[in-house]
Amino acid sequence: MVGRGADLSIPNLITLARILLVPVMVWAIAAGEMKIAFVLFLLAGLSDLVDGFLAKRFNMATELGAFLDPLADKALIVSIYVTLGIAGAIPRWLVILVVSRDIMIVGAVILSWLMDNPVALKPLTVSKLNTVAQILLALAVLASLAFAFEAWWMIQGLTALVAILTLVSVALYLRQWVRHMNGTKADP
Repeated sequence: MVGRGADLSIPNLITLARILLVPVMVWAIAAGEMKIAFVLFLLAGLSDLVDGFLAKRFNMATELGAFLDPLADKALIVSIYVTLGIAGAIPRWLVILVVSRDIMIVGAVILSWLMDNPVALKPLTVSKLNTVAQILLALAVLASLAFAFEAWWMIQGLTALVAILTLVSVALYLRQWVRHMNGTKADP
């Protein structure tokens, strides 16, 4: 029983709240309530920083949190990108690229388990940069829609950056996965 209580830490509760915000943000975008969507997305992003800080600073990290946090991040990014893509606010090719990358990574991990050769893909620096770029693009698009200001140049630049970082991270994860599956060591 003690282990279960430890999993219900404040950072994990914050992460769960972030997951619960996702359908509300999707509704807000679909309903054209862009100011609400912007504020909720901003709160979700800030909550990610807060839960990570609390977990590390106050030694509240848990095994549950290690699974919940990336799940919350992916649920947030994928949901917002798909919804903004359907709304025509971001290019659909970018939505397909971002979502496909995540599906490929999850698929590779599952396949390695099924082949009895589990791989532990640790987040790469380029992947972390990609997540930051994805969040900044979503924020810029939502802010532009919510407050009716022209941010074309910023959105175009962030779109290109997200596309490049997504492709680079796919290539690096694929290389890491293939090397693992072939039994060779990755570069130091």
